[in-house]
Amino acid sequence: MTGTASPPASSRERKVAFWRWPIIGLRLLAMLVALAVSLPLYYLAAPFTARTPVPRAFLYALATISGVRIRKRGQRARGRAFFLANHVSWLDIPALAGTTGTAFVAHDGLAAIGPLRWLCDLNDTVFIARHDRRSIAFQIEQVRTALNETGALTIFPEGTTSDGLELLPFKSALLSALDADAEHIPIQPVLLDYGKETGNIAWVGAEPGLANALRILARVRPITLTVTFLPPLTDRERTNRKTIANAARQAIATAMTSARKQ
Repeated sequence: MTGTASPPASSRERKVAFWRWPIIGLRLLAMLVALAVSLPLYYLAAPFTARTPVPRAFLYALATISGVRIRKRGQRARGRAFFLANHVSWLDIPALAGTTGTAFVAHDGLAAIGPLRWLCDLNDTVFIARHDRRSIAFQIEQVRTALNETGALTIFPEGTTSDGLELLPFKSALLSALDADAEHIPIQPVLLDYGKETGNIAWVGAEPGLANALRILARVRPITLTVTFLPPLTDRERTNRKTIANAARQAIATAMTSARKQ
């Protein structure tokens, strides 16, 4: 990571000072304005093109309003691609989607939350039912649609957010979306690095999601996120889900260690 990353913030540091609430309010208002502008544009463009740029622009706006400043390193794979990334914060999603236009793979539990399901559908989220083998054909069709409409599909193989200092094990079962890859689409590891602010940004432990979001929105200083595109996996590394998970984790772990030394 760029510089020495801080450990996760203490419970005292995670409390939002009263004078920061106007900052939160202004940011939430800006997000609502962005949504109000984006929705009509999305529905106007949808009948004419499968690849409307509106979701990407909206998510980039969310990341920017939240204080994220994005730096890109490495070369993104050309054409359609699967991204396998480490997962630190809810900020990962608007930042990566806003930067690349990617859709995401999520567990099907999120699909039960009405408003969240609606927002996810706007960006072609693929919901994976891990224990329902009957849904495989439908999932494969979802993956193909998402790739055609967005050009990229991102999976967080850790299955949850980490502290950003060490990687959690990569779960090969979460890579079932790759079963739809009959065209040998590039599989590219991606490192998301919040540098010195990692410990303050990470959503870990018992901290509720709302508390984490409010704490981040209350920040005054910008958040620098470095998105590093690592070399796509080789044919040997992508033999099956387990080799893919192991190779991607090793690539991201090596890049994470290298970034810390800079």
